[in-house]
Amino acid sequence: MAVAADALERLVEAALAEDVGSGDVTTDATVDAEVVGTAELIARSPGVVSGLEAAEAVFRALDPGIEFERLVHEGQVLERPVAVARVSGSLRAILTGERTALNLLGRLSGIATLARRYVDAVTGTGVTILDTRKTTPGLRALEKSAVVSGGGRNHRFGLDDGVLVKDNHLRAAGSVGEAVARLRAATDLPIEVECDTLEQVRDAVAAGADAILLDNMGLDELRAAVALVDGRARLEASGGVTLDTVHAIAETGIDEISVGALTHSAPSLDVSLELT
Repeated sequence: MAVAADALERLVEAALAEDVGSGDVTTDATVDAEVVGTAELIARSPGVVSGLEAAEAVFRALDPGIEFERLVHEGQVLERPVAVARVSGSLRAILTGERTALNLLGRLSGIATLARRYVDAVTGTGVTILDTRKTTPGLRALEKSAVVSGGGRNHRFGLDDGVLVKDNHLRAAGSVGEAVARLRAATDLPIEVECDTLEQVRDAVAAGADAILLDNMGLDELRAAVALVDGRARLEASGGVTLDTVHAIAETGIDEISVGALTHSAPSLDVSLELT
């Protein structure tokens, strides 16, 4: 997914305000205002690149005249340490923006890298890897974009663009059928219902749910759910999915697997900035 320019600008402004505050005391004292320089952003560990646009936006927010040259493309798989971008211009802007740019680039590349590992793990099964809403507050658009860079697909972005009836909604509504009926009257969006038992799966199919999220089910339960639904609804598996278990889950016949870890547990890629 593409990140809107105005959203990226607001995010970068907030990140810089957090890091720079009233001014970069060290850089302003040691680097003359007129000095220019060039630096490279280097990925020091293998992985998938994501966040180049965000890194560029950081430096341009500090100096619109900054030149930012991308040396690799978004989503590119790196097998060895390599420079991913070159930034030239005001040395003050480069040094002041360094940490914010690296934080974003490392975080987003880490997400893309983990997403790629999950996607590769289900190759040949026809299953799609999805993200969730378990994102860093304020960074959702960038983190979901990073998942796409890694080959995954986005689940709903927020509460307003997708329907997912969870256990607490079912308790409030009283039943699967009542929840689905209320939603049919309220929205044209496809309706997905979270189920953790086969009985709930039957109810969801009977109610005409478009999709069913099979939550924390074992492999035998997943296979039984696939047979029970028999193509009448899209099936998504979720809950406790790991790289060790994802392929076996994919082989049960479900359509999608959502993985919260893509955004809440991805380790950052090791990236650095070096003056040249």
